[in-house]
Amino acid sequence: MEVEEFLENLAEIMETEDKLTLETLLDDIPEWDSVSMISFFSFCSTKVPNSKILPNQIKSAKTVKDLYEIIGEK
Repeated sequence: MEVEEFLENLAEIMETEDKLTLETLLDDIPEWDSVSMISFFSFCSTKVPNSKILPNQIKSAKTVKDLYEIIGEK
């Protein structure tokens, strides 16, 4: 998945109007909460079928790039 498409999808998942970049810290996004984490996990399941993405991988992410790499690794 291309970076720009990923950023658009992530902004939609979080329902944020903030401009996201790979360097954006997740702690700086008020909409990044447990609901967004679950939604992102679900997104990963549909975009990367048969993957072994673990919730701890998402929970330990610090930046948007970390989330992008979770998908990219699979």
